Amino acid sequence: MTSLNRIGLIVPSTNVTVETEIPRILNLAGGDFSFHGSRMRMHSVTPEQLRAMNAQRERCVLEIGDAGVDVALYACLVAIMAMGPGHHREAEFRIAEQLGSGGSGAKVLSSAGALLSGLTDLGARRIALVMPYMKPLARQVVEYIEAEGFEVADWRALEVADNSEVGCIPGERIMEAARSIDLTGVDALVLSCCVQMPSLDLIQAAEDELRLPVLSAATAGAYSILRSLGRPVRVPGAGSLLMADAAVPAH
Repeated sequence: MTSLNRIGLIVPSTNVTVETEIPRILNLAGGDFSFHGSRMRMHSVTPEQLRAMNAQRERCVLEIGDAGVDVALYACLVAIMAMGPGHHREAEFRIAEQLGSGGSGAKVLSSAGALLSGLTDLGARRIALVMPYMKPLARQVVEYIEAEGFEVADWRALEVADNSEVGCIPGERIMEAARSIDLTGVDALVLSCCVQMPSLDLIQAAEDELRLPVLSAATAGAYSILRSLGRPVRVPGAGSLLMADAAVPAH
């Protein structure tokens, strides 16, 4: 019998998808998890609102720390990447420092850092992206990822500024964007470079159709949570990344 792990999710106030998809993945992975959220006000995905949202981080970290979580995930990829190259390392360090000052030893992750780690562990260097953002923010995401040593071969921005609407983007629209990308020589496709744009139900079908590894900010976040806890990563039907330990027998 495994012990309970408490997972803290720091999310924009209008986000609903990450609190749906990550629990689904982790529950399929087995084990015993509880989920605890803290919210930062944000409605439109603009540089101004992202900066204002990030300014609320310290309150959210205090709230998550009070819940005694084992892992804290800062679950807004673009809020990190819009702050400039490498910012996920600084944000994760500051959150860990704040939690540590309150006596918490929680492991700290970010959606931005998790996506980069997932791509690295897949051995992907040349990638493609589907994002909901307006094009100026999408370009910042591309530049951020390329600054980490990846080549972004092609990308699509669906240009949905209202964050609530991002959570309602139809799967077929996401797949149409993916099918329009030239995937020649691409090592992996990030089908949703945003934890609010739903994609979990598309990942495996897209991987089977497009014949390359497909992941999302949410599947990468779940992968990093499992890795940080030393849990097996063996979740059928959610893409190659979440079958990293498929050949490892259960103990």
